[in-house]
Amino acid sequence: MAKETDIPDLPTEITPQSQDFGRWYIDVVRRAELADYSPVKGCMVIRPYGYAIWELMQQGLDRRFKETGHVNAYFPLFIPESLLMKEAEHVEGFAPQVAWVTQGGTEVLEERLVVRPTSETIIGTMYAKWVQSWRDLPILINQWANVVRWEKVTRLFLRTTEFLWQEGHTAHETAEEAEEETRRMLGVYKEFAETQLAMPVIDGQKTESEKFAGAERTYSIEALMRDGRALQAGTSHNLGQNFSKSYEIKFQARDKSVQYAYTTSWGVSTRLIGGVIMTHGDDGGLILPPNIAPYQVVMIPIAPGASRELVLEKARAIRAELVARGIRVMLDDREAQRPGWKFNEWELRGVPLRLEIGPKDIEKSQVVLARRDTREKAFVPMEGLAAHTEQLLATIQQALFDRAVAYRTEHTSSADDYETFKTIMDGRPGFVISPWCGSAACEAQIKTETQATIRNIPFTGEPATGKACLKCGSPAAVHAWFAKSY
Repeated sequence: MAKETDIPDLPTEITPQSQDFGRWYIDVVRRAELADYSPVKGCMVIRPYGYAIWELMQQGLDRRFKETGHVNAYFPLFIPESLLMKEAEHVEGFAPQVAWVTQGGTEVLEERLVVRPTSETIIGTMYAKWVQSWRDLPILINQWANVVRWEKVTRLFLRTTEFLWQEGHTAHETAEEAEEETRRMLGVYKEFAETQLAMPVIDGQKTESEKFAGAERTYSIEALMRDGRALQAGTSHNLGQNFSKSYEIKFQARDKSVQYAYTTSWGVSTRLIGGVIMTHGDDGGLILPPNIAPYQVVMIPIAPGASRELVLEKARAIRAELVARGIRVMLDDREAQRPGWKFNEWELRGVPLRLEIGPKDIEKSQVVLARRDTREKAFVPMEGLAAHTEQLLATIQQALFDRAVAYRTEHTSSADDYETFKTIMDGRPGFVISPWCGSAACEAQIKTETQATIRNIPFTGEPATGKACLKCGSPAAVHAWFAKSY
């Protein structure tokens, strides 16, 4: 972890994944100029290229939220201590991560303020003011914001004291509506992760010990990284009436009785960028899925001497054609850098397609297209190039997803007994599916002894009928998906 006065030097080379995956990850984040350490302990600076990826993620998610009837709002960064203390389980769950404000200017505050770790408390307080009748429901609000959770270990994008996210908070008339909302939004996350990030995920329910503090049920999507560790990529929480009772979100029901609303919350964060890096990247650096790549095509003119203006003129014309098809294009016409340097630089930064064009290509009415994911190169006619490029980007998007699915399949195994389970968990195991009795004690012992946690119980999981718990031997309740995780 970087100290406030000791920011590590920028790496000149990328550590191979096989040598040190953690070091590889940080090298790629910094060399590709996605983010960097800051002088503020535990916090990162998201650089323009990294923020451009986040903007594309935001746009894709925001459109999906609005298609499902949600609207955006904004709530304060600071939360009075008295509000946080109203929900006991919530307080206990977040206490170790809370940052406090005790003084404003030269004045000591009468009541401490919490720097937002999540917004159920402040939003619940406002919903209590706004909800009077069943006619005021449902409330479907999302917030794009930053949050602060005091972390002892800094890992760019994956674990920082401050990070960016969205948090949806909804209130409903019935328990059934709240459950439907919770599942619907998890489905939105799953579809987004798989179609936009090319990141296959397992959707399911968290165990009691792993659920959100104060929730009745927590659901998650879990992805597998290329070092065999799992990443929780998004969560959706059915809060039941817990927060409504604590914050007095009451309404007059259709039968004139007074009822408490049923609430939900759900969120994903900038850790998705870390997930994309670790799902697709290789020893050359980033490999970005076209759907979230700031530049889907980088054009490299190879134009020595007198041919420079001719090549650049044609390159600009081709760029205009590609942009007209909605393709995001970077024309790298810098004179100070040689083509070979540019090839390596844009490969490091994960641009899906490289387009090379030189005088001989113009004579033959062709260009060279090089794929980042496979490094395959092909001569492509200029006629119909825009349509061909568009199709090739779609092919790359699907190929990255298919490759990630294949990796997950190869690194998912089953173990019905504990000795086999422990053997598999050594090294980089991936997912291990095992029968579990449902006991929190067994779950905790497994975590202590192997570092593996139950990521979730998949919705599509097979029943554990007739199976014994891998740890205690009691009748198993479910097949759980275990993994070491971030």
